Amino acid sequence: MAEEYVQSLARGLAVIRAFDAVTPELTLSDVARKTDLTRAAARRFLHTLVDLGYVRTDGRLFSLSPRVLELGYAYLSSLSLPEVALPHLERLVAEVHESASVSVLDEADVVYVARVPTTRIMRVTIAIGTRFPAHCTSMGRVLLAGLSPAELDAFLADNPLERLTPRTVTSPVALRSELDRVRAQGWAMVDQELEEGLRSIAAPIRNRAGRAVAAVNLSSHASRTTLESARRDLLPPLLATAARIEADLHAAASREATP
Repeated sequence: MAEEYVQSLARGLAVIRAFDAVTPELTLSDVARKTDLTRAAARRFLHTLVDLGYVRTDGRLFSLSPRVLELGYAYLSSLSLPEVALPHLERLVAEVHESASVSVLDEADVVYVARVPTTRIMRVTIAIGTRFPAHCTSMGRVLLAGLSPAELDAFLADNPLERLTPRTVTSPVALRSELDRVRAQGWAMVDQELEEGLRSIAAPIRNRAGRAVAAVNLSSHASRTTLESARRDLLPPLLATAARIEADLHAAASREATP
């Protein structure tokens, strides 16, 4: 509700989100520009965060401090998914020798909550908390396919489909068609839409109500994995892994529900 919206909190969080892997250090002017705040407002927020220990400064440049990790720790520590998924990802990677990850949907992005890498196949480093646009990732596709029609309409209305490679699907009509296919077959494959040379295949992880609450994927380089070999060699163990993660999550939920 609008009357319950705390604008100062939203602005303070926007200041924290202004820092990322590309720009870990920012000047006051940088922060003001990236957050659409005045310099005076940006200065107040930054110095408040410095006083609280979430931001540090040398007097000119500002950067996040390790204490900012506390903001995400409560979520990660209460979330059983990474703990449950990790041993299954390790088993999957040992079997197929490709990197495996689990992510959840957060607005327009997938956010990585568990990952077991092999060799690095992407230009960017993927770590827990890494975000990628949902529309051009295999995990994003299976999670978007699990949205209700109204939720999907809102997603497409609010989020332009950015083109990251020549192969990226940017048409809402084409994306809807692809999501229909994903929904029918129960998995998604994305061929070099997020990054040139990267192919990935993903399956949903569903709760006991049957809703996709997370996704698990395998990523490989196009030079060594064809689309056919991905379907033949990677999809069966991936689907089996998703089923095992689901079973463990359901068992964990049942234990928590038992008095």
